[in-house]
Amino acid sequence: MADSMTKPHPLIASDRVEGTLVRRPNGDRIGHIERLMIDKVSGKVSYAILSFGGFLGMGTNLLPLPWGRLSYNPRFEAYQLDIDDEELRRAPSFRADRDFDWGDRSQAELHRYYGIPPYWTASDRP
Repeated sequence: MADSMTKPHPLIASDRVEGTLVRRPNGDRIGHIERLMIDKVSGKVSYAILSFGGFLGMGTNLLPLPWGRLSYNPRFEAYQLDIDDEELRRAPSFRADRDFDWGDRSQAELHRYYGIPPYWTASDRP
């Protein structure tokens, strides 16, 4: 069993993704992954919630990112997001102290913003 835990493979446990840094392609830090949102039916990760801004937990914004917008960069041991400061400021986000209605499919603006089809329209959806 220990051997299976040390061999490289493409899977990662969700608790190891949470807290992972998100960086720009040049290595600059943007924030970290607060949590993942997983589709209950397909089992696919739909969103990564990026925590950014604020100080000591106050004023923190949460940015729901379609999972397909991130890529993993082993050089930085971080997820990579090619986004500039202005695009980050304009991105749909919500405050950490407020709820976000994940079941509201009118949130399609989020997908339009990133140019990624909503996860619920994917062709491989059951």
